[in-house]
Amino acid sequence: SSDLQIATVRMLAEKHPETWLLATSAGDIRRAVREGKIAALLGLEGGYAIDDRLENVQRYYDLGVRYMSPAWSVSTSWAGSSGDDVGRTRGLNEFGKSVVREMNRLGMMVDVSHVSDPTFWDIVNTSTAPVIATHSACRAIADVPRNLTDDMIRALSKTGGVVNVIFYPEHLEPGWQLLKKKVDVEIDAMVREASASEPGSAVQKKIARDRVRQREYARRLPPVNVSRIVDHIDHIVKLVGVDHVGIGSDFDGVQITTSDLATVAELPNLTRELLRRGYSESDVNKILGGNMLRVMDAHAR
Repeated sequence: SSDLQIATVRMLAEKHPETWLLATSAGDIRRAVREGKIAALLGLEGGYAIDDRLENVQRYYDLGVRYMSPAWSVSTSWAGSSGDDVGRTRGLNEFGKSVVREMNRLGMMVDVSHVSDPTFWDIVNTSTAPVIATHSACRAIADVPRNLTDDMIRALSKTGGVVNVIFYPEHLEPGWQLLKKKVDVEIDAMVREASASEPGSAVQKKIARDRVRQREYARRLPPVNVSRIVDHIDHIVKLVGVDHVGIGSDFDGVQITTSDLATVAELPNLTRELLRRGYSESDVNKILGGNMLRVMDAHAR
């Protein structure tokens, strides 16, 4: 399935070169911007696709993959996830460490978003290249397992890496996760009913469930706006400086977004808030992608 998704992206870039550019380096991204195109980057969210075989890391690198998180919401045999019980105590085993070393050798970025705390520390202590979090925020503000503690942010910055702040309210707003759990209980019957009355496939049933969640979350949960995103950016900047923070959006697969940054079209609202808080234009450029380009340059072979 990963192979299929990669093939799809590659085909998109081949069929519509006027719109898409498959980017495997910072240079490619800069070129896409110059030519007014969209840079498509390939990453693996969770190391499931390598199927416990080290040679597959190189295979995916050769297909254009430039970043990978060892685990997503379920732990792998070699890395713990922040999303399940086994992950709480699972770090990287020897194979996991060899995967990180192989990624370093090839120039594939290691992504710590979604990994468990022990796995985070094993990655930071194993990697010889800058480590990134593609979509995480600060646990000091919103205390959820998906976010990074101040110590983690400091350690990640020491590798030369970047924390890209997620835009998902649950990871931004203190107490929001508990409110959402309460709403989930309240709307459970409605969600199940939508699923049952959708005659289509499992995918269509999920879309029906998500449609109800989308509607009810908007109705029942307090709006979270762009200024809260910038609170997390500020927190990281105060801890480790402006060179180690970026933006991680994560618009995909969520049923609710921040009220004034619901799509990429509203990114100017984030820029405006950064400028309002006194960030210079060059700082804003770093936050909006410059820092990640620097990390990609550091990985270039």
